[in-house]
Amino acid sequence: MTNAITYRTRWADMDPNGHMRHSAYADYAADQRLVLLAEWGYDIKEFARLRLGPILFREETTFLKEIHIGEEIRVDSRLRSVNDDGTRWSITHTIYKADGRVAATVAVDGAWLDLDKRKLTTPPAELSTAFRALPLYEAPVK
Repeated sequence: MTNAITYRTRWADMDPNGHMRHSAYADYAADQRLVLLAEWGYDIKEFARLRLGPILFREETTFLKEIHIGEEIRVDSRLRSVNDDGTRWSITHTIYKADGRVAATVAVDGAWLDLDKRKLTTPPAELSTAFRALPLYEAPVK
């Protein structure tokens, strides 16, 4: 299982100040989550078949270093927590610059939504197991 993906930033990711716009950090974190889910067998088609979808309750980004156009970044996902039945979870995405410095963290709290009932639901056991297999997040020591 790959829990880190490398990307190259694009023109569309930049703001007028010449560095990556705030919402692009969230976009890379979201893309990396979707890639992980697909690797686990839960792509968009499978979610549609199951009538299930991931939702976010909270998303918080901490910005530490600027990222510029054409830079290579690596997005890594780590599990912060998951409740016993797997319905609610928290992940921290760390976005690294090519030299290994942390550029930002994107912390998300989410759950699984039954797309027909529009209520929270328990995910399939295999999905819950895959989430629990993510490496655990360890906050940096200051």
